[in-house]
Amino acid sequence: MLNNLGIECIDSVIDASGAGNLLPQNIEDFRQSLIDSGANQIFILTDLDDNVCITLTKKRITERLNQTIIVSVKEVESWFLADSTAMSKLLKDSFSFENPESQENPFDYIKKLMLIKTGAGCGSKVNLANKMIRRGFSIENAASHPNCSSANYFLTKLQSLRP
Repeated sequence: MLNNLGIECIDSVIDASGAGNLLPQNIEDFRQSLIDSGANQIFILTDLDDNVCITLTKKRITERLNQTIIVSVKEVESWFLADSTAMSKLLKDSFSFENPESQENPFDYIKKLMLIKTGAGCGSKVNLANKMIRRGFSIENAASHPNCSSANYFLTKLQSLRP
């Protein structure tokens, strides 16, 4: 998708390992590493989790020049629930989900569904993400879901960087 938008990803994703590590005093080393690698735009993707609102979450991280903060509503795994095609392949059964961003804990929900439908688990969140990518997960599919506004916002922000 990034190639189609003419955007080069200069480094792999950096896992900050929790929201506390996205506080301004903790994020600078991550930012500097990306800048040193040649990044001219940095995306920070974080979960809303139990925070009250997206705006306060962004303010806690602190906006910076050439940095875009994307807050997924509840958790980024809700985007998986929004991609019916990839979820159907993952579960080996037809799947759709009306309100993915309303699911309290999407990761745990998907883990339970996998056990019920396939008899297998998914391990960690990273393992689940890899499984979803192998089954064709696309942010475009998630963004087209009528009740997944944070995925749509993320895609719109990426598209706005198109050269």
